[in-house]
Amino acid sequence: MRKPIMAGNWKLNKNHLETLTFIDEITPLLRDVSAVDIVICPPFTSLNVATARTKGTNVKVGAQDLFWEKSGAFTGEISGDMLKVLGCDYVIIGHSERRQYFGETDETVNKKILAAFTAGLIPIVCVGETLQEREAGQVEQVLSTQIREGLQGLNAQEHGKIVIAYEPVWAIGTGRTATPEQANAAHVLIRKLLSEIFGAAAQDIRIQYGGSVKPENVKELMAQPDIDGALIGGAALQAEAFEKLVRYK
Repeated sequence: MRKPIMAGNWKLNKNHLETLTFIDEITPLLRDVSAVDIVICPPFTSLNVATARTKGTNVKVGAQDLFWEKSGAFTGEISGDMLKVLGCDYVIIGHSERRQYFGETDETVNKKILAAFTAGLIPIVCVGETLQEREAGQVEQVLSTQIREGLQGLNAQEHGKIVIAYEPVWAIGTGRTATPEQANAAHVLIRKLLSEIFGAAAQDIRIQYGGSVKPENVKELMAQPDIDGALIGGAALQAEAFEKLVRYK
């Protein structure tokens, strides 16, 4: 049985003071939750206070990106070791906004995944097609390329820990959401691809759905057999809404 994982991707939102306020609001609300893994992913500037404030709670902290080198002349970059020392447990890799705006490729995604594992972080790896690709019937081709190239070189211990986040690009921040059936069909396809790479162990890999997930649609999405959680954007920025998402049942 795969344990659901609900992760909030804050993107470019909340300074460190606002982060503290949010954590002080959300941790009491979710104190009794044990059936779901809970993750928040603030901006880099808030990670230090976030990991300190969530220590001893059931809320884990992830970063929104990392660089694949441990150190060096890479202005503006953050290494996996830096994140781990801060107390991060997770890191988002390959989000569509990173691919769209900052030149992320399947090759750099792969480098970052390997670097994350080297640092002891759990990668949340984002995959998904654009509207143009979906309408052209290229969903399977796009997902296959992203998964096969992105997950190259993982050993058995690593692929068992990885989290995949299926995010149809056309549903991110647009208010449009894939129907539960559309989302689950993509998750079934992703699990099939993972099975071709990792064999039976693919059944244990958690696959989240991301794309305008809200309290109003989360229960229906989570009722689908191959949806193991959600990577949540805007709705994760308010404590009350995030609580409802975590308590989706």
